[in-house]
Amino acid sequence: MSSPMNVKAKRQRSLLCSILPTVLLLFAGFFFGSAFLVTDYKQSFLRLEIVDDQTDQITTLNKCEAQRRSDGSESLPEGIVTRTSNLEMRPLWGPPKKRKNLKAPMSLLAMAVGQKQKTNVNEIVKKFPEDDFVVMLFHYDGVVDDWKDFEWSSRAIHVSAIHQTKWWFAKRFLHPDVVSEYAYIFLWDEDLGVANFHAGRYVSILQEEGLHISQPGLDPDKSEVHHRITEREKGSKVHRRIYKRSISGKICYFNSTDPPCTGWVEMMAPVFSRASWRCVWHLIQNDLIHAWGLDMQLGYCAQGNRTQNIGVVDSEYVVHQGLPTLGGSAETKTHTEPTSHAPQNANLQGNGTLAASAPVQPNIRDAVRSQSLVELEIFKNRWRNAVRKDECWVDPLQPVKHNS
Repeated sequence: MSSPMNVKAKRQRSLLCSILPTVLLLFAGFFFGSAFLVTDYKQSFLRLEIVDDQTDQITTLNKCEAQRRSDGSESLPEGIVTRTSNLEMRPLWGPPKKRKNLKAPMSLLAMAVGQKQKTNVNEIVKKFPEDDFVVMLFHYDGVVDDWKDFEWSSRAIHVSAIHQTKWWFAKRFLHPDVVSEYAYIFLWDEDLGVANFHAGRYVSILQEEGLHISQPGLDPDKSEVHHRITEREKGSKVHRRIYKRSISGKICYFNSTDPPCTGWVEMMAPVFSRASWRCVWHLIQNDLIHAWGLDMQLGYCAQGNRTQNIGVVDSEYVVHQGLPTLGGSAETKTHTEPTSHAPQNANLQGNGTLAASAPVQPNIRDAVRSQSLVELEIFKNRWRNAVRKDECWVDPLQPVKHNS
């Protein structure tokens, strides 16, 4: 007969044996469950990493697609691309010469010039301080070396092409990205008298008045005036409109909004802000070198209200001498009258025999003017056609019509 102690021990062993498999089963379940949980967590984390990587890739792709790159620079890293330039000369060694006034941006004086007007051009250039202006001369007669006697010639930029206008030069050598550092572009003719003009004061007035397109007023007593809006108004600093009949016969009223009553300058001495020049450069036609008709559309480049942003500066004025330089001077015009208008013995030699007739030379100035008129009609037709064909273009100078 077993003792009570043995019975108790057997019961404890039996209970332990029955509990142990359950404990082992629970432990195994916990172990394998933890393994599955860890694996699932790792897989979830990996999926999140893949999703994040894909999101980053998409974000980078969208960013790169939205990035604006200059034509031709697509194969280059963005940081190495230089989109703009300037006309500053650089020394072959050593640091460049420092300007005295580094705070104020420089401006540019560009002129089409010929050797016959050297004296007048010299007077103009001397009105534009070296520290504030870059000078660029377009030599339409091909003569460059003869300008070396002026002290400023070595720092000026000289470009030569025979019988080309300043608009031909400007389209090819004054691209907006090249002149983007200059606050104002003075695109002047060579036949301007500047005794009453100060370039520094002129720029200050442009900044004060917010003028994007301007010209100095013309001395009405000494100038060749084609449009009355360009005449200087005595006692005034700036005017933007006229209230009288124009030379063309158009009557200008207080509420007139069209050129040449308001929002208009002539093409002999225009001055453009950096922003307006970027627009005007695109407006210049590559194959029309006289630019007739361009002035009537400059209001589209005025960076807003042309009646406010275009004006004539009265306090800094010039004289327009009206020299027909590109077509030859007035003194050298050739006679084109038919020989029937000459005296009957004009071609007779001393012995009474008929001398050989001199060849009739064309009047070059008349030919130039005729070509200008042809180009005017071409430009006007191009503008009308462009407006008609561009379905997306909305005329910013026309009042918006609201449906009632």
